[in-house]
Amino acid sequence: MTSNPGIYLISPSSAANPDAVARGRQRLSDLGFTTSLDQTALAVDQCFAGTDAERAASVARALNQAHPVVMATRGGYGLTRILPMIDWAAVAASGKRFVGHSDFTAFNLALLAQTGGVSYSGASLIADFGGEETDDLTEALFGEVVRDELEILSFESDDADAVDCRGTLWGGNLATLCALAGTPYMPDIDGGILFLEDVAEHPYRVERMLTQLWHAGVLARQHAIVLGEFSGYRLAPHDNGFDMPSVVQWLRDTVGVPVVTGLPYGHVATKATLPVGAQAGLATEDGMAYLVLQEHDHDHEHDHGHADNHPRHHEADCGCASDSPSQPDHPAPKKTIGKP
Repeated sequence: MTSNPGIYLISPSSAANPDAVARGRQRLSDLGFTTSLDQTALAVDQCFAGTDAERAASVARALNQAHPVVMATRGGYGLTRILPMIDWAAVAASGKRFVGHSDFTAFNLALLAQTGGVSYSGASLIADFGGEETDDLTEALFGEVVRDELEILSFESDDADAVDCRGTLWGGNLATLCALAGTPYMPDIDGGILFLEDVAEHPYRVERMLTQLWHAGVLARQHAIVLGEFSGYRLAPHDNGFDMPSVVQWLRDTVGVPVVTGLPYGHVATKATLPVGAQAGLATEDGMAYLVLQEHDHDHEHDHGHADNHPRHHEADCGCASDSPSQPDHPAPKKTIGKP
């Protein structure tokens, strides 16, 4: 196993709680990561982590510092305001690995749309390392991804449609993705693997956003739609049984693209860190889904300085067999998540 890379911390969206930032840095240190905090990471301007100019400048500073990983302290709101102020070509050329979640979807998708560059969606400082309690599985998945040890993410998907495909892995927070529709920061992806999550959005609002993407021609062009967690909403008596399973059934009936549920990703404790813009494979078999991550492909045009490490097969909430149709020919170490 290679050593953990250093992490540079920025706050490109909402203001960050200093105590939570300190806890997150300590936890990362306990895990063997060295961190540096950007000079405006704790700035406050209304609800934002500094002015728009300050937050955009933090991205520029991140390109010139030594640490190879750049992590957002938190999401919230604010990145869409500064997208035109970011030099996307410089971000792609820097070789830095940018990682965040939720509002950071705007950064992930803008980089992909503007340059084809790969960035990461999943872990962020406060949500995943700065709480009073942290999730061992989220920490392990993040570490494996940034050390280039994770090749296959396996997870239970009892109602998954049959699929065996390869394509561009992209997506993130559904509301943020929809906010980019019709802008220069929305990727134009054919034959992709689109993954989605959201929080505090009633199922009818989730369906309405999916309908927007369907009418815009986005959904039908994908090889598969992979759903993470849609958490934190409240039903009302007049919903009469209309819940997320109804939305998923509508999606299947209407769009005609394979749908896979159960991705460990979202505003929940246990989440994978995923390479947005990387080539990936997806297959389902016997209630399991296998996401083959190909971001470390040596033919990728952006060199992130990846080591040629032994890949890891990480199983989420299962003790699955090792002969999925999308697994590589060479053996990969396994780790079972969620079950003894």
